[in-house]
Amino acid sequence: MKTHRIARIPGDGIGTAVLDAASAVLDKAAASSGFALESQTFPWSCAFYKETGAMMPADGIETLRGFDAILLGAVGWPAEVPDSVSLHGLLLPIRKAFVQYANVRPHRLLPGVEGPLREGGFDLLCIRENTEGEYSGAGGRVHQGTADEVAVETSIFTRTGVERILRFAFERATERRGKLASVTKSNAQKHSMVFWDEITAQLSGEYPAVEVTSYHIDAMAARMVMAPQTLDVVVASNLFGDILTDLGAAIQGGLGFAASANIDPTRKSPSMFEPVHGSAPDIAHLGIANPMATIWSGAMMLEHLGERDAAARVMTALEATTARGIGTVPGRDRTDAITAAVLEALD
Repeated sequence: MKTHRIARIPGDGIGTAVLDAASAVLDKAAASSGFALESQTFPWSCAFYKETGAMMPADGIETLRGFDAILLGAVGWPAEVPDSVSLHGLLLPIRKAFVQYANVRPHRLLPGVEGPLREGGFDLLCIRENTEGEYSGAGGRVHQGTADEVAVETSIFTRTGVERILRFAFERATERRGKLASVTKSNAQKHSMVFWDEITAQLSGEYPAVEVTSYHIDAMAARMVMAPQTLDVVVASNLFGDILTDLGAAIQGGLGFAASANIDPTRKSPSMFEPVHGSAPDIAHLGIANPMATIWSGAMMLEHLGERDAAARVMTALEATTARGIGTVPGRDRTDAITAAVLEALD
């Protein structure tokens, strides 16, 4: 039997509950599709940081390198560990070490889910550059604690980094409806964003079947609210993509439905799949976390691993569950009840 090795990182708060729910669904889909998921769980989290002084061991990256994919729950416990520590100690090192430069987030309303917009007929795919740009970490602070303190945060845009994320987006647009929206702010950022626009224009000649439109970030934010049905594939830098994908989560009914994938398109390293929502400490022990975003992320993982039929079955089960009204209202249905409904729908 074909086996895929999966590294599970539950993380903090509701991460454990939603990851357990997704694992149950994925294991059942795998068993009925003739393959297996061999999982190993790693306790790397804010609790791990408090015990050891690190979010993961020094050899954590090398440990993960031997797996086919990584499935993550949620990381963060800001009351005890600053978010800057948890983010830069676990998620960002994984994304950068494995060159997971494409962050992929689908946005559409599942059946039975009511979003804040009157029109629900949108289906867009956001592609976010995931390893450089505004989140490169370049910069520093001097004269701290004085009236002359200075903080510098420098964005890093390389031709390699911009070109590869744009190519990835062009290819996704080719597979979908042939429309690509490139998001910048080149009227105000005359170096980095003009650079991005120039490379977009250069690459567009290689993809004649794709209709390319450039938007400023503010105009795109408005369009995603006013006319999301006009969009297909949206590509943006690290910061702009981060903001737009949270907006995308809002119009698709909330973070409980927002799935994501951190992809190494070369497949030289494992890719990582995770829900967009955080660890939600306020509801972590109430048993009401919505596992659908994690299950959807798991379906993206199966598709990445080449198990397209199983991935499609998981998504069909999710849609059948929400069509019954289960899991569509935040906090109304318990995590185990939503999971049970999805497992039943798989049959």
